[in-house]
Amino acid sequence: MSHLLWKTLVLSPVVLGVTVLVSAKAMAAAEVASSSEDAKLKAAQTEAPIAANASIFIQTEQPKFNQQLVAQKTDENKVLEEVNRYSNEGKNQSSLSQVTSVSQFSDVQPTDWAFQALQSLVERYGCIAGYPNSTYRGNRALTRYEFAAGLNACLDRVNELIATATADLVTKQDLATLQRLQEEFSAELATLRGRVDSVEARTAELEANQFSTTTKLVGEAIFAVTDIFGNNTGDVNNTVFQDRVRLDLQTSFTGKDVLHTRLAAGNALAFTQVGNNAVGIDTAEGTQTFQLGSTSNNSVIIDWLAYYVPIGPAQVYFAGTGGIHSDYVPTNNPYFEDFDGGNGALSTFASESPIYRIGGGAGAALTLPFGKGGSFFKPSSLTIGYLASNANNPGANQGLLEGNYAALGQLNFSVGDRLSIGATYVHGYHGAGGGNLFDLGGGLGSTNRVVGTGQANTLSTLNASSSNSYGISAAFRPSDKLSVSGFVSYHDVTGFGAGDDYEAWSYGLGVALPDFGKKGNVLGIFAGAEPYARNRGGVFAGTGNDIPYHFEGFYKYRLSDNISITPGVIWLTSPGQNSNNDDAIIGTLRTTFTF
Repeated sequence: MSHLLWKTLVLSPVVLGVTVLVSAKAMAAAEVASSSEDAKLKAAQTEAPIAANASIFIQTEQPKFNQQLVAQKTDENKVLEEVNRYSNEGKNQSSLSQVTSVSQFSDVQPTDWAFQALQSLVERYGCIAGYPNSTYRGNRALTRYEFAAGLNACLDRVNELIATATADLVTKQDLATLQRLQEEFSAELATLRGRVDSVEARTAELEANQFSTTTKLVGEAIFAVTDIFGNNTGDVNNTVFQDRVRLDLQTSFTGKDVLHTRLAAGNALAFTQVGNNAVGIDTAEGTQTFQLGSTSNNSVIIDWLAYYVPIGPAQVYFAGTGGIHSDYVPTNNPYFEDFDGGNGALSTFASESPIYRIGGGAGAALTLPFGKGGSFFKPSSLTIGYLASNANNPGANQGLLEGNYAALGQLNFSVGDRLSIGATYVHGYHGAGGGNLFDLGGGLGSTNRVVGTGQANTLSTLNASSSNSYGISAAFRPSDKLSVSGFVSYHDVTGFGAGDDYEAWSYGLGVALPDFGKKGNVLGIFAGAEPYARNRGGVFAGTGNDIPYHFEGFYKYRLSDNISITPGVIWLTSPGQNSNNDDAIIGTLRTTFTF
């Protein structure tokens, strides 16, 4: 056997070594298809958060048991294991490309001992491939399994040449040598053929039973046990077990666009806070992200319908329902923001600046990148967006243009790869009939409120109002193990009636430690002031002018690639902007399943 291999390598030294590169590409593709199939049959995992449209399939680690059976593998299983190992190695290689001349390889010189053999391979058989960087890497060691893979590729090429009436290129000596090699490596070749047949059969089964060729399902389920403490507030609230489920159908028609059709159901409600006079406090402080989009009785609704599509260098966003500003614009709050999902901060306040909570619904947005090409400000962007809260209603003072709306403009600068800064402006219109400033698209007359105190939220019930909000956000990541982010927002509300004007402020700072204790874990601490308005008259006269501070800490512990547990605490001082009210402490244990 060794004499045969030596003779073959002398005559065609790198014939089969080169064809290994061709075969590696095919085998890697087959292995990826097989792994992808297994993963899909188990569970699809959520990519990222939704705006990023990132979705991967990860297989969990198999239990380690029955070691004696593992030690008793047959020779055939060992062969398959080696082929699998080689296939996995192929995943890490750069993509291969066919060459038409040996001179295309930068690391092959005419003085090399194998130059003539390599040149003959290209000219006679055309079964040679190299790496995209124009290298051949002919000095790499060759295993029997790589040799078998290369032999298989060469046999296919020879058969192709014979079938296309180019048999004169193949001599009898070549055929005799290949036949002897084929017999010598029959076990390895049989393993490869069997594996390819198996992959083809399983692929055909998937195609026959697939749900859609364009759509995949990304899901998230949250279970949360939570309670609130603090004299009167604690007395009127009980420990609760709440849930929320999101099923996102992500459809792509071109491979670059994505249509989100998200179903949601839940039963989570925010706690009621009570003041020192045993009367409920008018506030949305302490609202948690999984308490958004809940119907309180687990009824299923379509809570988000949106389409992302690139047009030239721009990214365009369309929302049919449930659109919010953070869907399409950077919030510069990494590790805290998770698009109100179950893998970021606990509260709506810590997850993103309240300026992105103004308005929502249906509309469109456009993001234009700039600053590429080695400039100081690396990929930066300009974003403009418009969302109408009552876009579907054809009634008076309703609709896409005459109802409640919020128009956003933001400049986002990325300085190097460690610092990002955003400057945001939001203009809102709020019709007569009541409502809230931070309503997340609740619309005209809605009682929906997701963050901040009553003084900062409540709009006039008799007259329409307009708002102009300004915000600055920034994120700094000095290392891969530390992230610091924060925001400041100012809101100027002008009512169309006497005494309807007011101003509101909010600010916050967060420190996140990613991979704390284990890869995938996150330790987060956030502090700031939820939206508040001071010195408001009318029904708010004498209700309090203190600043409501918010302190939050959480630790997301990843049990597996698909399950995480997040214990956390929220501490609210001066709820309702009144220091006479007892502080409130909310404790939560949140479990998140992604698939």
